[in-house]
Amino acid sequence: MSSKSDLGDSEKNPNVDSQTVLQTRDVDVAAMVVTDVNVPETLTDDVAKRIRNKVDKHLLPLMCLTFVIMLSDQVVVAQSAILGIFPGARLNQDQFNWLATVLYISVMAFEYPQNLALQRFPVAKWISLNIFIWSIALCCHAAARSFGALVACRMVLGACEAVIVPGFMIITSMFYTRKEHTQRVGYWYLTGVFGASCMGFVAFGLLHVTGTRLMQWQWMMIIMGIVSFLYAIVFLIFFPDSPINARFLNPEERALAVQRIKVNQAGLENKKWKREQFIEALLDPKVWIMAAFQFISHVPISMNFQKQIIVSQLGFNAIQTTLLSCADGVVAVLGILIGVYLASIPSIGNGYAGIIMSVPPLVGSILVNVLPSKPKIALLFMYWLSYTVSSPYTVFFGWVISLSAGHTKRITMNTIILVSGYAGLAVGPLMWRKKYQPRNRVPWIVVSVCVVTSAILLFILRTMLDRENKRRDREPRSTQYDEVFVEKVAPDGSVTIHRVDKAFLDLTDVENRDFRYIL
Repeated sequence: MSSKSDLGDSEKNPNVDSQTVLQTRDVDVAAMVVTDVNVPETLTDDVAKRIRNKVDKHLLPLMCLTFVIMLSDQVVVAQSAILGIFPGARLNQDQFNWLATVLYISVMAFEYPQNLALQRFPVAKWISLNIFIWSIALCCHAAARSFGALVACRMVLGACEAVIVPGFMIITSMFYTRKEHTQRVGYWYLTGVFGASCMGFVAFGLLHVTGTRLMQWQWMMIIMGIVSFLYAIVFLIFFPDSPINARFLNPEERALAVQRIKVNQAGLENKKWKREQFIEALLDPKVWIMAAFQFISHVPISMNFQKQIIVSQLGFNAIQTTLLSCADGVVAVLGILIGVYLASIPSIGNGYAGIIMSVPPLVGSILVNVLPSKPKIALLFMYWLSYTVSSPYTVFFGWVISLSAGHTKRITMNTIILVSGYAGLAVGPLMWRKKYQPRNRVPWIVVSVCVVTSAILLFILRTMLDRENKRRDREPRSTQYDEVFVEKVAPDGSVTIHRVDKAFLDLTDVENRDFRYIL
């Protein structure tokens, strides 16, 4: 007969059998780690900083590089606009726009399956497999000589890229505290934007490649496909699935890393899909406010796919357009840095930072529409100002990771929000119609309206969360989940009973009344 003991808790709880005893599959995986190693309840600032710095050193470079690869692969067709893809693949303007839309439709279709796969399979290994497949799909772009063939390649690319953002949202919540989320997301997102903009230099070099059997746009696809393939191998070797199996941490440091993020009240992960959490996510009003923001804020971001055409129609030639497009990344990075900095100021926070960062793209989109066609430099600067439209979204993206708990609810919410964003990206390119060229007055009006509306939604969301925090502060503290235990079976067959902290019970943000929303 198995023996039962409560490591360190039996004296407090002499009658363990009368308490709630769960199976390991019902609780967060972090619950098992903290019982294996004796770690302090609260970490000192020096220990927490040492663990965070070690995580930063090993994770951030790979996360940043992954985002560079993903965004570069997404905009590679946009760069190909001046490298001969129109005659090479026999495309017209509407078909070219649909290549962006098809990618995001594919991402939307595969977003929830990819989230379920992330819950079921090791996160890093599943991501690396998808990078490997999309690298092959990208190389296949070079063999496409028709709109239909390119659509097929874009659909495979979108299906695989659907894993990156939700995967990184999960990874960020595993390794970092909620106060660190926005800054870390800002790092890898701004790096990705800047790296993707540097594709302009690659396109500039390819403009000078002549006398080969392959066209310039085909070389672009092959180069990026090979780079992605090699990177998939690097990612597989060096990226951990979670703090539990991070090879750059020793067993004690893994337990400390888990203990460090206990303040999130969200745990690491749980491999069991929970129907009640799925339903809660669908009925949570804040999820749909965030989904509306995602859709509306992503419609203007479609200018990323049109940037070469937009700049060239201001009156610049192909080489000038290619080099000027590199400045887009610098502008976007500056906008993101300012947004992340504002979000780190306690009196401003994420919500107000996103609203403040909506002002520059609003001003830019209005002035690029009302200024005269000459001088073209003035229009170029207003276009660059409007290009900061990704700043509010980046701040929001770091914020949203902190606004839910419960693994099934989290992946469901992530799916809803990401699908909404990709829906905006899918419809956005369709407004840049040829009949609106060269000034694109109607698309710029849509951009202005979307920026204002998304800022209003951020204000509504922040107000809603602030009121909920104050409501919970007024409530008497709930002790419902204070005495919960989990059975752990040892290799010799004996069973031990461990008390589980509320933070590792895989509770949702609604169930856990100690959960407070970051503003």
